[in-house]
Amino acid sequence: MADEPVLVEIDGRGVATVTLNRPEVNNAYNGEMIDVLLSGIKSLSANDDVRLIVLRGAGKHFQAGADLKWLLAVSEQSEAENLEVSRRTETVVRLLDTCPKPTVAVVQGFCVGGGTGVIAACDVVIAASDATFTISEVRWGLIPQPILPQLIAAMGSRNVRRYALTAERFSADQANNMGLVHEVAPPMQLERTAEKTIEAFLRSGPDAVAQTKAKILELAEASIDEATAEDLARLHSEKRQSAEASEGLAAFIEKRNPSWFKE
Repeated sequence: MADEPVLVEIDGRGVATVTLNRPEVNNAYNGEMIDVLLSGIKSLSANDDVRLIVLRGAGKHFQAGADLKWLLAVSEQSEAENLEVSRRTETVVRLLDTCPKPTVAVVQGFCVGGGTGVIAACDVVIAASDATFTISEVRWGLIPQPILPQLIAAMGSRNVRRYALTAERFSADQANNMGLVHEVAPPMQLERTAEKTIEAFLRSGPDAVAQTKAKILELAEASIDEATAEDLARLHSEKRQSAEASEGLAAFIEKRNPSWFKE
């Protein structure tokens, strides 16, 4: 069980804790993690005994984005196989965003790339004061298209234009000011702070919460239709197989600067 890429535990209150469980690579996601998250979110969404979902990362860091060694291997597969990977990646974030259960992300350490999209899709994000964030894809010649709708909804397009185009790191306080994070807590008080939010959800009527969440998404025009989702996945997939992405991923593996950066 400890070797599973995602751990799921439901307590007596109906709180489902979903733990990203690849701490040896800072919980970087790969195909197996995507598949387990897809099935897990669907199952928890349909489970009447589940009141809310809490996302966590095992170890020192919440999530380190994509496993770039895995991405390099994916990029060498067929066009159809690449597109399917991007479709499933986009679907995970979209399902989390529209999940009828309330969702809480508890963030420590690094939250990178796709990890920022995951928390942007959650209803509430609580972060340790020493957590660090970066929308890192462009640094390696990749693009963050599957998570852009959620990031824009959370941070606003102006902030996303800076941080998704520069891949700069930003602090928990900056994330809080931009709207990506709702509350920042000292590391030793992170669990206590998260528990207060969890209890607040448990005090609220579950059907009322689900209906209100659905209407918020509708009124904010935040739901992604199938045509848009397919376009996001296609662009994401095509870029991964481009010459620029190939150079960026090779630079990461070889621990060197990519060719476009001249010192």
